[in-house]
Amino acid sequence: MDVSRIRALRGPNLWSRHTAIQAIVTCEGGEVAISDLPNFEARLRERFPELGDLIPSDHLDTVSMAHALEFAALGLQAQAGCPVTFSRTAQTVDQGVYQVIVEYTEEDVGRLAFERAEQLCQAALNDTPFDLEGTLKELRDLDEDIRLGPSTGAIVSAAVARGIPYRRLTQGSLVQFGWGSKQKRIQAAETSLTSAIGESIAQDKELTKKLLHAAGVAVPYGRPVEDEDDAWVAAQEVGLPVVVKPQDGNQGKGISVNLTSEEQVRRAYRVAIEFRDDIMVEKFLPGHDWRLLVIGDKLIAAARRDPPLVIGDGTHTIRELVDIVNSDPRRSDGHATSLTKIRFDEIALARLAEQGYSADTVPQRGVRVVLRNNANLSTGGTATDVTDDVHPELAAAAVAAAQTVGLDICGIDVVCDTMLKPLEEQGGGIVECNAAPGLRMHLDPSFGKGRPVGEAIVGMMFPDGDNARIPVVAIAGTNGKTTTSRLIGRIFESNGLRVGMTSTDGVYIEGRRTDDGDCSGPRSARNVLMHPDVDAAVFETARGGVLREGLGFDMCDVAVITNIGIGDHLGLNYITTVDELAVVKRVIVENVAPNGTAVLNAADPVVAAMAHHCQGEIIFFARDRANPVLATHRAQGKRVVYVERDAIICSEGRKKHRIPLANVPLTRNGTIGFQVENAMAATATGWALGYDWEIIERALANFVSDAATAPGRFNVFDYKGATLIADYGHNPDAIQALVGGINNMPAVRRSVVISGAGDRRDDDIRQQTEILGEAFDDVILYQDACQRGREDGEVIALLREGLANASRTKQIDAITGEFIAIDAALARLQPGDLCLILIDQVEEALAHIAGRIAEAG
Repeated sequence: MDVSRIRALRGPNLWSRHTAIQAIVTCEGGEVAISDLPNFEARLRERFPELGDLIPSDHLDTVSMAHALEFAALGLQAQAGCPVTFSRTAQTVDQGVYQVIVEYTEEDVGRLAFERAEQLCQAALNDTPFDLEGTLKELRDLDEDIRLGPSTGAIVSAAVARGIPYRRLTQGSLVQFGWGSKQKRIQAAETSLTSAIGESIAQDKELTKKLLHAAGVAVPYGRPVEDEDDAWVAAQEVGLPVVVKPQDGNQGKGISVNLTSEEQVRRAYRVAIEFRDDIMVEKFLPGHDWRLLVIGDKLIAAARRDPPLVIGDGTHTIRELVDIVNSDPRRSDGHATSLTKIRFDEIALARLAEQGYSADTVPQRGVRVVLRNNANLSTGGTATDVTDDVHPELAAAAVAAAQTVGLDICGIDVVCDTMLKPLEEQGGGIVECNAAPGLRMHLDPSFGKGRPVGEAIVGMMFPDGDNARIPVVAIAGTNGKTTTSRLIGRIFESNGLRVGMTSTDGVYIEGRRTDDGDCSGPRSARNVLMHPDVDAAVFETARGGVLREGLGFDMCDVAVITNIGIGDHLGLNYITTVDELAVVKRVIVENVAPNGTAVLNAADPVVAAMAHHCQGEIIFFARDRANPVLATHRAQGKRVVYVERDAIICSEGRKKHRIPLANVPLTRNGTIGFQVENAMAATATGWALGYDWEIIERALANFVSDAATAPGRFNVFDYKGATLIADYGHNPDAIQALVGGINNMPAVRRSVVISGAGDRRDDDIRQQTEILGEAFDDVILYQDACQRGREDGEVIALLREGLANASRTKQIDAITGEFIAIDAALARLQPGDLCLILIDQVEEALAHIAGRIAEAG
């Protein structure tokens, strides 16, 4: 078994809406059917018993080693605790070659599971050992290391439930919510709304106390200290007992509380100085340790925090009791679980000594042995939810403290006896305000119910009804995608929106190209959605990107399929038929939002059939109003777009809107059929988005398909009284459409300049010149740099074969070099002639033509 071309499908894809690992797996001999491999299945199950019934015993003759790899990769992740359910193995056109697709939730975990699954299969094949327990631990550890922590994960889950898109920006906890100009970001419990000044104030405990005291909020008295001696002086000033802590500490590091002697104060100072340079001493407030969580202007949750402790059983030592407590599966070394393991370190031993214990002491049954003074969860403490007990005045004091410091999310540390009374009545006080507070204790407290903290944070960032999405339109098809994309972008601009657009010739932000080359894939789409100045996005969505990585977005408002025809790029990536190509193209239709729309070409049967795969509305378009699909849709009172005499008609029930083709320069008064279809698709998109007709018509009227606006898309020039047309058409359907448009343009003599891409099938290359041979007098064939694996002269020979039975072509020339071929064609032109130049290097060829026109005056 050979595993190759492993890819991560990071968005909705050909196979599912799940993220997945895809690989090409080649099986040989008995690997094609594991029933031909004696005892293989038994050995596989012996090494991985949890495989269960994934391999049905009555289908062993159709189950290959590739299927076994699929089941193993999915099963290993599932047994490691990853929430995965989807997998599939598909036979390709090549015997023994399969595509294996397995869902993942974390890409690195999915890749590792695939690698270990291959090792498992090989171990079963070779009858060698396989460390299942070690593998599962490896997968669990990796998953815990890289998955979002509980705080960030809760916020992300709340956003997903609201339909808000998100993207993880780092391996850490930095996450973007929303798209384009509507985006906001979080990092753990900090948001893009969190004030940097507020965070700085919260880190300065002394300044925080001064501000809270000035605002009338109860705080303990204290001050910063210079050294160990000053710490004891300050302790005497405020009166014992005291607290010693770093002035800008966090997670309880370096904090010592309830200190009643000089020795304790000095030791506490030495502990604190190891964490921070600035230390303070303040009055110790008796009572419990409470954490109140304020989000925006509301108290969302409250918890009582208790220090880490063990309870004696009269049998085990304190050290053993700690080990027993730490064996709780809810406890881990980090923050991934609801509880953290108790640290049995020098601080814990010192706390035991204060109580007259050592690590080997066996406490009596029921005796509570405290292992730390502070009650932070990060040191093994516990939390009990008390949200429902908080007195309104105490809640108001917490909100006032957060707003005084200037934090949108604030963890308020309070020391007092109870939450049932105001602070002043019980001599309590607020001891700290924390930016980026931990949310674990509120999401999953040790005791009591969890609180909807993630929902509260998302609700603060995005008010009800705001899903943080910008309008997204995706366009796919064989031809017309780029022109249609640009037209739709113009409609958005006419509505005053800043547009981000991807296409085969670059990425454009507000009309400025920010990246060049073929940018019709998912990475370019994701980059546009990250740009803060984008109010609407238009994505030309090529088949290659969908196959390579899936979509760059989870769903779109409008999906446009221009056409499929006889297809293009067939034979690549195991897509060999038009129907298979259509399945790839319709991925955008399958991922239309429930309240979105698919704009489909009713004249193309393969495209029209995609309507059944859309969860939103359908708008059909076709030039012929009598088209059966369109006519049926229209009879049902649904939206359709067609041509009637000299206008585009948008019809819904009894309502019609008419757009004269004379007002759409792109179509040349309706004579260029494929441009009419592009205009219809764009019009239907604007209609689907709910834009006023005035906006749509203004966009159509102001769009001219010249070399600046739509390079390589039927650009028309005048050259010494002859007509030049430059176009990037490179498949039989495009050639046929161009011929149909040119047939409506008068000419004394017609010539064409053409080459062919070497990665197309032989018949596709021949068919292009078969079409051209019926419409042009002269044909100039040229060989360029786009041979793509073919020998010199091979593409030219295929193009010549297509002209063998040409009814009109009388002269055929073959030239090496695109620009030399263009010059040869220009040299032959006479006034009244027409020349179609099928360019390959779009920008360079257009610049060359412009230069020749300038030279001619």
